[in-house]
Parts: sequence; structure tokens; C-alpha cells
Amino acid sequence: MRFSDRYPIVVTTQKDASRDFWSGVLGFMVTFDSSWFSLLVAEDGTASIAFMTPDHPSSPPGAETFGGTGLCFELEVEDAQAAHDLLSESGLAVSYPLTDEPFGQRRFGFADPSGLWVDVVEQIEPRQGFWDRYMR
Repeated sequence: MRFSDRYPIVVTTQKDASRDFWSGVLGFMVTFDSSWFSLLVAEDGTASIAFMTPDHPSSPPGAETFGGTGLCFELEVEDAQAAHDLLSESGLAVSYPLTDEPFGQRRFGFADPSGLWVDVVEQIEPRQGFWDRYMR
């Protein structure tokens, strides 16, 4: 099977606010926008995300309105400190502070207007021996 794109659709009553957040704060480009659906793509094409209102007849089966739990959108960056500084300076409220995790990530996080958790990560060296107990 060959895919032309891959993206999650977040069903939310906050479609416009989410679109504006992802385009205005995170720099995603809006490639399609209507009263019921918005598709956004990262400037370099490495990630896509969509937002859909819960009341449209084309809603996929089983797609309930997102309640803010059970989903995390990872944005991997080369420099988490620089991304943190840039977003913090823009006024973004960071909920999880910039942290060097023992398992090998420098990360911070926040929620978008739909309640989607966004985890911004940089891969770093894990603490020596951290993964030993998990490897077979």
C-alpha cells in the first residue's frame, strides 16, 4: 500500500482556534480550510494534522469529539531549548517545563485549543544504564 499522506483528524468544537494556533504559533501552513475541516502541514512537509467539527456528515465512523486525553502529538526538533525559548517568548503557556529525561529526551509540552497534548522533543543521550532493565 502506498500512502500519499498521513495525518490524525482531531474532532473538536475548537476547529478554528486549533487551526489558528497551529498556523500562527507553530508555523504550520493551512492547505485546506472550510467551515467544518482544516488541514495543516508543517512548512517542510514533515508533519500534517487536521481538525474537524463534530457536526459534519462526512465525519469518519467512530470519530467522537476529542476530549483532551489519550492522544499526544510528538514534534521532534533538533534543539528543544531553542524551540522552548521561541514559543515561550511568543507567549505560549508551557505546561510541562523543559526537562532532560533520563530515558534520552529533552522535552517540553503544552495543550492546543482542542486539548491535544503537544510534546516537543529532542533526542539526547539517555542516562547510562537506564535502558538496561528494559532490553532483552
